Amino acid sequence: MVIGVALDERAEDVVEWAEGITYPILLDREHELSETYGFTNVPTVIWIDEDDHIARPNSVFFGNDIFVEFHGVESEPGKEAIRRWAREGIVDIDPDEAAAATADLSDDEVEARLRFRIASHLRRSGDDGGARAHFERAAELAPDDFTIRRAAMPLMGDDPFGEKFFALYGEWEARGSAYNGIVADRTKP
Repeated sequence: MVIGVALDERAEDVVEWAEGITYPILLDREHELSETYGFTNVPTVIWIDEDDHIARPNSVFFGNDIFVEFHGVESEPGKEAIRRWAREGIVDIDPDEAAAATADLSDDEVEARLRFRIASHLRRSGDDGGARAHFERAAELAPDDFTIRRAAMPLMGDDPFGEKFFALYGEWEARGSAYNGIVADRTKP
């Protein structure tokens, strides 16, 4: 079974991206899933087997190639890996390698996520100034965490696909494209 989880503030923000999807999509506006599994970017896929064990931790996979020119990750290798696991039980990564690919969140990352939650609550309560201060501090504490940085953009009135996002993405790439999990092979140089 596939379950999608959107880290958005409102269900309306997900509708456009969910067109044609036939599996359930849950809304996690508190980002509890990203905290539980320690992922720092989306889309992230986690394989959990029927015994509730993580078969493959945080991994970069895309469901289509709509943005492949931008991020350089083709969708078919990931989809084929998922098919092999679902049909044959074959996980395409050694368990020790998988464990080494993910790390616990640092103290700064934990604080950043808490500040993101506080900021979200303050924003919902009408305290935009307080929310902005916590969003900005969260960004300072976890500069490479897109579940915080990019998720805060629409909450602060910025376009999550606009100039600020592309600047953030460029900074992230310049710092080495940090990702807490198994990184996909990129097709672009």
